[in-house]
Amino acid sequence: MSAGVIELEIISPGKTLFAGQVSCVRMPGSKAPFAVFPGHAPLVSLLCNGFVTWIIAGEEQKLPIEGGFAEVKDNKVTICVE
Repeated sequence: MSAGVIELEIISPGKTLFAGQVSCVRMPGSKAPFAVFPGHAPLVSLLCNGFVTWIIAGEEQKLPIEGGFAEVKDNKVTICVE
């Protein structure tokens, strides 16, 4: 993996919605929105309605979600959504 990137995987019960390397990820946490950058501490968080937003090749991409959860570990973010 390149320095300064995070592996992002967004999955739903039926399919993978996104998989790739990104520079940051923003999510609607159940308590407050938060962002993950390379080197972030491990965490697990519930997600609420809103948008997952990530930056890839300098461009912002968004995905609307209706809740789910996220795990951050070893520069990898896995998001499970409904």
